[in-house]
Amino acid sequence: MQGKARKVVQAILYEAIAVACVAPALEFAFAAGMAQSTVLSVLMSAIAMSWNMAYNWVFERWEARQAQRQRTLLRRVVHALGFEGGLVLILLPLVAYWLDVTLWAALLTNLALFIFFFVYAFVFQWGFDKVFDVPLSAQQAKC
Repeated sequence: MQGKARKVVQAILYEAIAVACVAPALEFAFAAGMAQSTVLSVLMSAIAMSWNMAYNWVFERWEARQAQRQRTLLRRVVHALGFEGGLVLILLPLVAYWLDVTLWAALLTNLALFIFFFVYAFVFQWGFDKVFDVPLSAQQAKC
């Protein structure tokens, strides 16, 4: 699977699993109620999905111009760090507002989510590539 279909399937699967994990964790950590935690998780997911599409588009354009295009362990770590680090910054004001906590508490919450999602993003992307093969941008150019 390649192109837009790959990106859409990848983003939807990634975010659906994320919401199923994050909503109960937020409810447990903040006693905010499952409804409020689920709505926040869905909002964060929608933002993350948009960020995912934009970030992967930029990353794959960069990747396609590299002499060595294979997705190495280092490249996967850099990909996950860039995605999750950017998302932490984007979500900070939303988490602080929604949970009615300080920016510091929101940052700590986002950092905890970052730790979870760093591992999750790495494992998900690797598994997704195993099931659906790597995108064309990560395949060696044919001479």
